[in-house]
Amino acid sequence: MTGAPLRIAMWSGPRNISTAMMRAFEARPDCAVSDEPFYAAYLAATGLIHPQNDEILASQSNDPGAVAAEVAGPVPGGRALWYQKHMTHHMLPGFDRGWIDGMANAFLIRAPEAVLLSYVEKRADVTLDEIGLPQQVELFDRAADRLGRAPPVIESRDVLVDPRGTLSALCRGLGIGFDEAMLSWAPGRRATDGVWAPSWYDGVERSTGFAPPKPERAFDDLPDGLKPLAEAGRPLYERLARHKLA
Repeated sequence: MTGAPLRIAMWSGPRNISTAMMRAFEARPDCAVSDEPFYAAYLAATGLIHPQNDEILASQSNDPGAVAAEVAGPVPGGRALWYQKHMTHHMLPGFDRGWIDGMANAFLIRAPEAVLLSYVEKRADVTLDEIGLPQQVELFDRAADRLGRAPPVIESRDVLVDPRGTLSALCRGLGIGFDEAMLSWAPGRRATDGVWAPSWYDGVERSTGFAPPKPERAFDDLPDGLKPLAEAGRPLYERLARHKLA
């Protein structure tokens, strides 16, 4: 790859394989990574209390404008690629989104039933906005309007079933070459992981690559209190899934 560096904004909701995807890109020698740079700004603006709340607030800028300037600024280490792991729910309505138009935006999706069941294992209270599906559709529409076509969309299960094929398709969609290094990595924590890693990253810290998928849990597995959220999220998810890369 030659020319200006490419800043990749990968937009995911929580309880997806977003950290494993970050590992895959960090395994490339040409790629820097950033882990959820708007997390502290999101917590500061909402007043929500998450695990390790004070540590998160102290670890990053709480000013979304300053974070936007940072992610649009110089690429760490002068690398050709900068993979930024972003959570869709962190993009609150009052946050400026102009910086997003300078990114190569891509979207990582997972069925809402599976997200909800995984999320409540870590945090009991959840809303549709907190799993980020409405915001993911908004961000997709913004990127599609700018490009005049759908930006790259991949599903987590497709990555786990066929890592090489799905990541190759993603790289083509981003206009970069696929690197075999993306398929494996050393276990353990990274200096690039957010300070919240002890609360959320136990599985990925043990991983050395993309594990085969487990059977995805379905709507009937949900407790009754979560079923309305899954029903509301399903058409949003399906709208994005229509654009999945082959």
